[in-house]
Amino acid sequence: MRVLGVDPGLTRCGVGVVEGVAGRPLKMAGVGVVRTPADADIAHRLVLIERGIEEWLDTHRPEFVAVERVFSQHNVRTVMGTAQASAVAMLCAARRGLPVALHTPSEVKAAVTGSGRADKAQVGAMVTRLLRLDAPPKPADAADALALAICHIWRAPAVNRLQQAQAAARRTAPVPAPGIRRAPQKGIR
Repeated sequence: MRVLGVDPGLTRCGVGVVEGVAGRPLKMAGVGVVRTPADADIAHRLVLIERGIEEWLDTHRPEFVAVERVFSQHNVRTVMGTAQASAVAMLCAARRGLPVALHTPSEVKAAVTGSGRADKAQVGAMVTRLLRLDAPPKPADAADALALAICHIWRAPAVNRLQQAQAAARRTAPVPAPGIRRAPQKGIR
């Protein structure tokens, strides 16, 4: 499985590609950031993010895209920019028919470090260890993107099994024949 992780942001949008399957050693295929100038207007910045993500998709050909789920922050401007960058990543993936998974920051931290409250240094250290890198990827947005990809690789098998079980349950659920009504049973409300 090859996953592009995206840590959305307007100034620095972290991107990282990881290959592997749950239970086996993982391999980093690429890591970096898509940068935009802080003084540019928002529309131009979003176009630059789109071009950057499209380039990563062309170069690395992932099978899945994992994006950090935007959560509420105190700074509304920051959360809006993050949400807009997140939407661009999802749009780029959807345009190519790639499945998109959203993972919360605490899910990613818990998957990679064992604690949903880990700090950026802990995430960077574990990403370095899990991918057998010489040093933590810089900036932290790049390490976070790799952590998103790792989280998705590790969580995907369980999520797929759950979805398959739910689909099977829907297929085997009894369906009343058309035109036949079941009589209410007495004493049961």
